Amino acid sequence: MAKDLAKERDARITFRKPTPQDGADVNALIEQCKPLDENSVYCNLIQCDHFRDTCVVAESRKDIVGWISAYILPDAEDTIFVWQVAVSEKARGQGLGSRMLNEIVSRPECKNITKMQTTITASNSASWSLFERFADKKDADLTSKAYFKRDEHFNGEAPTEHLVTISLEEALSAAA
Repeated sequence: MAKDLAKERDARITFRKPTPQDGADVNALIEQCKPLDENSVYCNLIQCDHFRDTCVVAESRKDIVGWISAYILPDAEDTIFVWQVAVSEKARGQGLGSRMLNEIVSRPECKNITKMQTTITASNSASWSLFERFADKKDADLTSKAYFKRDEHFNGEAPTEHLVTISLEEALSAAA
């Protein structure tokens, strides 16, 4: 019975590329997902428009319950950089973050992707858990190093961001 409820709940969530009309709703979701950095509505609008092929919206009954902003690095076309992952409180506990990451890397626009990168602060256990789980399920290597440093880049006002790299090359070639 519990499996049936989980399947029904998961079936109600659909994934799609964002549209410019999603910008304000994405912004509202991010505002609800503390401690995510809030962007302007305009920034989220640009992401929904210019980076739509590498971003994903998760919907449940026409409500946006999940969002990932990501883009292919301009100087490394084999690398997708995940900027933000937001999951509504009402959709947590369903593996939605991992499912959205899978949605992105399975798109034709990402066929040449062999690496996924993101930055995470040391204290963000939810993000560490998401990306470690994702790498583990892909049987992929995960490495990290201090990247944007507290004193060097943030004038001591924000914690160091660690660059996390997941090597997907072997995992994706094994799946092919």
